[in-house]
Amino acid sequence: MEDRLLHTLRRLNHGIALLTGILLMACALIVLVDIVLRRLGSSIGGTDEISGYVMAIATSWGMAFTLLELGHVRIDLLRRRTGQMGRAVFDLFSMTVLTATVTLIAFKCWPVLERSLANSSRANTPLETPLAWVQTPWFLGWVWFALVAWLTLIAAVMLVVKGRFSEAETAVGCFGEEDLVQ
Repeated sequence: MEDRLLHTLRRLNHGIALLTGILLMACALIVLVDIVLRRLGSSIGGTDEISGYVMAIATSWGMAFTLLELGHVRIDLLRRRTGQMGRAVFDLFSMTVLTATVTLIAFKCWPVLERSLANSSRANTPLETPLAWVQTPWFLGWVWFALVAWLTLIAAVMLVVKGRFSEAETAVGCFGEEDLVQ
């Protein structure tokens, strides 16, 4: 069951990463067009604002992918000096702290979106972008990250309880530079 859950989460996040990459490429294309137009004496305008929005959305959605690819930075000075059980304890502790932090962030993002919805807030820029248009996908990205973190933590705990330490390490462990230089 744990393997199926982690596989499904990875598959979903690969699709999300692909869509996020397309969004980033579209943003880069818009900026490129604006740069060319500026050289010709014109401009689309607002590309800095749009790229900021895209980066916020891409970051919130990309964090879950990074989690499942073990791409988050961790200091493993003590972890790598322990046996399988010690590494499992460090990994579960790290995952628990990350999950709690991300859940808190997701909860704190909601009032920002709620206020924008209630006030029909718009950006104080020439584009006057309705902030809810940007904050909704940004908020949903943080909620998705929190959900993925919780499901990954649960799967890792179940793997450790079953004594499947190497699989738990594959799910929530970390790899140092020496693991990459082989």
